[in-house]
Amino acid sequence: MQKTNAAITAVGGYVPDYILTNAELETMMETTDEWIQSRTGIRERRILKGEGKGSSDMAVAAVNNLLQKKGIDPKEIEMVICATTTPDMQFPATANVICDKVGMTNAWGYDLNAACSGFIFALTVGAQFIETGRHNKVLVIGVDKMSSIMNYEDRKTSIIFGDGAGAVLLEPNNEGYGLVDSILRTDGSGRVFLHQKAGGSVKPATIETVMNKEHYVYQEGQAVFKFAVKNMADVAAEIMERNNLTAETVNWLVPHQANKRIITATADRMNLAPEKVMVNIERFGNTTNGTLPLCLWEWESKLRKGDNIVLAAFGGGFTWGSTYIRWAYDGN
Repeated sequence: MQKTNAAITAVGGYVPDYILTNAELETMMETTDEWIQSRTGIRERRILKGEGKGSSDMAVAAVNNLLQKKGIDPKEIEMVICATTTPDMQFPATANVICDKVGMTNAWGYDLNAACSGFIFALTVGAQFIETGRHNKVLVIGVDKMSSIMNYEDRKTSIIFGDGAGAVLLEPNNEGYGLVDSILRTDGSGRVFLHQKAGGSVKPATIETVMNKEHYVYQEGQAVFKFAVKNMADVAAEIMERNNLTAETVNWLVPHQANKRIITATADRMNLAPEKVMVNIERFGNTTNGTLPLCLWEWESKLRKGDNIVLAAFGGGFTWGSTYIRWAYDGN
């Protein structure tokens, strides 16, 4: 009996209209365009503006983009997994809010938080529901409004992140296309280097935590960079070796868009030519859970059925992982 794989059959994406440039950041803090680009590769990032706008609003735009391209009714979706670090609220789950706003009334779902690795984790989880035959249409969304937890006086963090959303549809495939393998890792000891200090059950919000600016991203950049460079590259190389892939047989690397130097190090470890690497960090920055699906969205027209695609990510906590996909359709 032919094995059932979970194949990506459609991709949608959305980034906000407002562009926050390095030049504008120069007016907000002590930094320069040259300093930012030399360390991160980022020229600009998108920011979601508007009262009452949150992650779900960007996700809804990405999902609607996907559904319209695919030509399917929202009621056909059976399950939604939303990978996010910036949910609309502590509860209910942003996935549930998205279902309501889009009209996916027959779907159940939940949020998954694995920082920047969340989309890969969610993709792997969603695939299980397809492979077991439980569901036929599963939506996996990666979205973050990182501007909501940025201190724009801190040049170590605020220069890096932007807002955006991407979504993919998983459906059964019996021709050998779809998700082939995933390697997922966590190391909780890394939490001291990258986290949000207050707002959780350990340190609930108080006047003091707000005044002390403890609800913003805290990062020790050098420690995170060293760990990310090694582990994201290692896991991408490991998934190649485990699946007998070579630099010649890999068509695309889809790397998490955290830092241009980390992306380059991962591609070098895989011996991949630059033209095989999806990079949009210079325009969008690090959209956390949105980076990987946004890359697939932007490059969709170049993807061909049977392409070997490796996704790789690294996130706070620490979390990291890599997924090998055989692409299931010709991009339009």
